[in-house]
Amino acid sequence: MIYKYRDTTVLIFCKAPIAGQVKTRLIPDLTAQQAVNVHIELTKQILSLLSGSQLCPIQLWCSPDTSHPFFSDCMDDYQLSLHQQQGDDLGQRMDHAISTALVDFSKVLLVGCDCPSLTVADFDFAIKALQSPQDVVLAPAEDGGYVMIGMTKPYPELFSNMTWGRSTVLDITRQRLGQAGLIINETRQQWDVDTFNDLQRFYQQ
Repeated sequence: MIYKYRDTTVLIFCKAPIAGQVKTRLIPDLTAQQAVNVHIELTKQILSLLSGSQLCPIQLWCSPDTSHPFFSDCMDDYQLSLHQQQGDDLGQRMDHAISTALVDFSKVLLVGCDCPSLTVADFDFAIKALQSPQDVVLAPAEDGGYVMIGMTKPYPELFSNMTWGRSTVLDITRQRLGQAGLIINETRQQWDVDTFNDLQRFYQQ
């Protein structure tokens, strides 16, 4: 495949679609299996978006490992590579994935699999924003976190000792970026699907 940005890769973090382990905040409005179906639908949505855009290679970073048949299907359907997340918490897993990918690529974007507000234009903006080793790009989320982060060299201090899932994540990340003398680039504000209200918003868009 011919990509627009061959020096860049997008890392997508994804859990195996196992009932009771994904999209649990949608339960009991949905059954555990319905929540799995939503997880699969959202994952396929972003994979289809990125695959169709041909912006850059895609890597699917899987948890707990790459053995679930869904991951193999994604590899076949969307021409991506599979990788296993490693680390004791989300921050360690993110840092490991970014550091690993930067061995082969000069620019890396990391994103979750449940953010339907992201567009090809958002990814294109993020890639173009990474012009120097000091550049870091964020896609801020309405809930006070972020749905995407990108960089050209590892910055483990952005991920350590962070309480993930709280409304302070974005502000703390901005503070750490400023303290490190890094350049902050941000996309427009995004939203992801965590709650049943988010899901309704997704289906109404």
